Amino acid sequence: MTLAWARFIKIGIPASEVMAPFVSGVEIVCGVMLLAGLLTRLAAIPLLIDISVAFLSTKVPILLGQAFGMFTLPKLPRYGFLSMVHEARADFSMLLGLLFLLIVGAGKWSLDAKIAAAGERAAAAQ
Repeated sequence: MTLAWARFIKIGIPASEVMAPFVSGVEIVCGVMLLAGLLTRLAAIPLLIDISVAFLSTKVPILLGQAFGMFTLPKLPRYGFLSMVHEARADFSMLLGLLFLLIVGAGKWSLDAKIAAAGERAAAAQ
């Protein structure tokens, strides 16, 4: 049993034995694509879905102070808005970063930019 699988079972994600490797694979592949700047906007979409489910399954129960649907409530000293915001600070950062990449796309040093420049050179040569 992997750590992700155990975590998924603990928070109430159904079919954890299938979902944990799938989500881990998506995070690794799309994360490498973002780092390389390859298909940046396309890679940001599955990661936005991933972070949204993570937020829903782990932070909404903290906000409500009780289990939310199938998602369990972790043991914390306090619950409510401030506790949820404290626990979600990394999630908010990732969400905003992914939204930025989805809107703006890759930068000039990315593989996307190099591929586009090579395509423009090939079109100009013809």
